[in-house]
Order: sequence, then structure tokens, then C-alpha cells
Amino acid sequence: MADLVDLHCHWVSGIDDGARTPELGLMMLSRLKQAGFEVVMATPHMRPGLFDNDKRALERAYAAMSPHLEQSSKPLPRVHLASEHFFDDVVYRRILQGEGLAYPGGRAILVEFGAHWPLQVEHRLADVKRAGFTPVLAHPERYGAVWKDPQCLEPLLDLGVHLLLDVASLIGKYGRTVQHVAESLLADDLYEAACSDAHRPEDVDDVVIALGRLGAKEANRLLAEGPRVILGEGPI
Repeated sequence: MADLVDLHCHWVSGIDDGARTPELGLMMLSRLKQAGFEVVMATPHMRPGLFDNDKRALERAYAAMSPHLEQSSKPLPRVHLASEHFFDDVVYRRILQGEGLAYPGGRAILVEFGAHWPLQVEHRLADVKRAGFTPVLAHPERYGAVWKDPQCLEPLLDLGVHLLLDVASLIGKYGRTVQHVAESLLADDLYEAACSDAHRPEDVDDVVIALGRLGAKEANRLLAEGPRVILGEGPI
């Protein structure tokens, strides 16, 4: 498989719980390239109280990786910067004020939920849509609310929210419950795309195994066609 696009990866170093050093970030990218990924988004966390990163801090961390990318002797994928936005009150307001980091092209934005389903989430995501962004929901298979009642996703899907599968969920990386929910959502054709959500180089080994589990046709749909639909006219 080739020409894959990874919409969610933590390869920028020293900014969250992803790569600890530039060298590990480059190793992650190199392994993703070997696995067939031609484009990899940097999606460091924007999560107040845990990773107190704002837009400018993330842009600085991304820029600091540029010399390391240029000096790499190994083939690397093309890269772009976005962010994984924790959907609390603070980050919600940032998104509406233009202080988030959307995907290239500015049409879609990655969000994640915490342990509790956000209050009035449909209304808030509708506000995000009205602000000009299509929300992409990271790893819905990991949320307890979805385990209890997958129907909670229906209002989000009605809004046009895209569901993004953490592909390693399919091989039990996060436990049997997450795997079962991921398989169920996949069988119901609810995912628009998939991603690595890699935080360290060895995570790519799980991605490769999961790609084999998916098969070439479904991997192409979720990691080539789907991401390009989400990015629209964004530069890839």
C-alpha cells in the first residue's frame, strides 16, 4: 500500500505526550513512510490543564522540527501542522475565534472528547460548522459514552461530523471493548477515515499489523480516499 495519508500523529517532539526527542519524531516519520504513508499531519494536543499549548506554541514546536527534517538522510513523508483540540470550553472558544489549528485548507478541524461526553455537544459542534470548519472526531471507539450507546453518535453524524478511526484499535491495542466498538462502527460504515495516532516509533508496528487486518481495499478507502475528502482542496 502506498500514497496513504495520516491525519493524526504526534511526531513533533517535546510538546505533548508524543515524541520525546526530534530523533524519535524522525524515526516515527521514517517508519510511517516505509509503511506507505506519503503525507503525515502533525496533530499535537491542545488540552488546557494537561498540555497547555496554544496555537503559537504549537507553531513554534513545529518550526523547531524543520532543521531536523531537512537534515534527515532517510526518506520522509510530506508533513503539515494541525492540532488535536480537546473539546472543552476554552478550546471551543479558541476554535470559534480562529485560534485553533485546522487541517491544511482550513476546512476541517480535529477534535477529541474526554472521559465525559461534552454537554450540549451537538450545539457546540454546530457552532464550529457555522464558523466554517467540519469537525473530525478522533477515535470515537475509545469513548465510554459510545461503548454504552453508539446511537449517541447519530446527532453528530447528522451534522456532518467525520469519524476518525485509530487503526490500532482493530488489533486490541486499547482493549477488547474498544476493539469491539471499532469493529462495529467499521461494519456499519461510519468511519470516514483512519489514522495512526502514533506517539512513538514502535506504534507504527501496530499500524502495519492493523493495515493487514483491514485489507488493501478498506485501507485505501480509510487512509487514502477518506483523508483526501476531508482535506478537500488542502495542500497534500
